[in-house]
Amino acid sequence: MIHAAKGGLLGGVADGYVGWKFRSAFRGLWVRGPLEGGAQARLVYANHTNWWDGFVLHQLGRAAGWDAYCVMEEHNLARYRFLSRLGAFSIRRGEGSSSLETLRYARGLLRKPRAAVCIFPEGELRPFGARELRLERGVELLARVGQVPCVPLAIRYVFFEHERPDVLVQVGEAHAAGPLARFQEALSATVRALESVTSLEGFTRCVAGARGVAERWDAVRGRSHG
Repeated sequence: MIHAAKGGLLGGVADGYVGWKFRSAFRGLWVRGPLEGGAQARLVYANHTNWWDGFVLHQLGRAAGWDAYCVMEEHNLARYRFLSRLGAFSIRRGEGSSSLETLRYARGLLRKPRAAVCIFPEGELRPFGARELRLERGVELLARVGQVPCVPLAIRYVFFEHERPDVLVQVGEAHAAGPLARFQEALSATVRALESVTSLEGFTRCVAGARGVAERWDAVRGRSHG
């Protein structure tokens, strides 16, 4: 198993690089719903549609003040080992001994104040708004061993009237551990809440990204006309 290795010089470099990469690619990260911080640990589970999803959770965790960690396939984390510096730790799916080790490790993390252990329970990339989410049991087991609030998140990447895309995050209602069906229902409802969104009304920007050419031009014109 590969453990998370947050902190230190390399952790600071990785954190700065991911922040720069995210802000360069997107216009902003926008959140709707109760993004709670505080000392309470939490299990965060989200839909998985895009390569960027892990970085979105990293940026979201920073904005919320979480000590964020993320479960990741071991063969992928081994390829991109620097992600352990951001809080990624590994699991080998389909191996009982690995799953048990990861569960024990995650339980230890969830005993830390402000910890947020994040997981993508679909186990694979799927298009946003797929008719039926299919979750694996890992999220249920993590919740049972952690006994912390469970927070569903929906992530969607959208182009509105701007050059760069925006990232929308819908925060669902936190709930206690329970059967897999409870997670399925909560995450499905949270995803549906984002499906019909056509503007940023009701969202709060947590992370500002890069402005497009039109926005920069408008800013210059505004100053020249002032």
